[in-house]
Amino acid sequence: MPREDREAAASVAVSIRKIGKRFGSVAALDDVSLDIRRGEFFSLLGPSGCGKTTLLRAIGGFEAPTEGDILIEGRSVLHLAPYERPTNMIFQHLALFPHLGVRENVGFGLRMKGAGRGEAMRRVEEALRLVRLEGYGDRRVDQLSGGQRQRVAMARALVNDPAVLLLDEPLGALDLQLRLQMQEELRRLQRQLGATFVFVTHDQGEAMAMSDRIAVMSAGRLQQVGTPAEIYERPANRFVATFVGHANLIEARLTGRMQDGLAEAEAASSLAITGHAPPTPSTDGKVLAVLRYEKLRVRPPGASEGGIAATIQEKTYMGSSLRFTCRAADGVTLTADTPNGEPERELAEGDTVRLEWSPADVVLLSS
Repeated sequence: MPREDREAAASVAVSIRKIGKRFGSVAALDDVSLDIRRGEFFSLLGPSGCGKTTLLRAIGGFEAPTEGDILIEGRSVLHLAPYERPTNMIFQHLALFPHLGVRENVGFGLRMKGAGRGEAMRRVEEALRLVRLEGYGDRRVDQLSGGQRQRVAMARALVNDPAVLLLDEPLGALDLQLRLQMQEELRRLQRQLGATFVFVTHDQGEAMAMSDRIAVMSAGRLQQVGTPAEIYERPANRFVATFVGHANLIEARLTGRMQDGLAEAEAASSLAITGHAPPTPSTDGKVLAVLRYEKLRVRPPGASEGGIAATIQEKTYMGSSLRFTCRAADGVTLTADTPNGEPERELAEGDTVRLEWSPADVVLLSS
């Protein structure tokens, strides 16, 4: 094997190769292939029923794939039971033992593996220190807050020093403020340990804030794999554009190509649009123009002569931002999110404004 290939293989923690999983006639996973790098925080993102939890459970050994292979640390693990794999899993409902104390919960896996008492005690205390629960070892689980129970579950998973930590929507039952705190805590732990985390969530904001890379899934298939910025700024298709963030979608047709990867298109309303050209244009030239709400600027009357004229149909107060739904003279409806400041704050429904955007902020997708 060439040196470059050996180095690439050594950098991969989990290699998923053409995995499929069927439940009767339903394909929960359909020809899924991806590599998860060693030491990265990798998220599986998608709506309920998209296959993300099935894929996580297949990595952990809780679901047997119908076809394909899974390698962890370069070794196929399909023949290994969950307890034999170099993984640990944190479930959404934590599955802590209510009749055991914190220390006993954390050390349960070590005892099952026959670790000596002294070694087990040392590793349990180290795990509690990692999750900032020093001094809580003698507490009962039912004496802890939701966030503290979450930390106990993390300590129990980390105490066995897994090569890969699998997290199945572990923050889903927490309230918003606690959920944000635990996001920061998980990211801190992952960076401190340099461990590989595979995290399942349906919350796009959560995935964007925590991940090194994200795999967006729908109907058992991968839709796009990339960094949060790549997923958000350059969505691969309509599903990704609509599932991650908010975007104006305009049906159009290519009319010409320009330099630097840009192309010209025209909507049915004769609106001219320039944006990033699709890598493989469709034969009929149809494209979908994607423009994120916050990339569209709303200019008060007289403030600009550029862009297109439009009338504000609806103004929505959203705290730190204002959302304007506008209808252009050619009939196209566009939505813009702008900071809640002057002069936009003074705009009202019925006002005539100018809408502006940069071609660099428009992505043209093959329709």
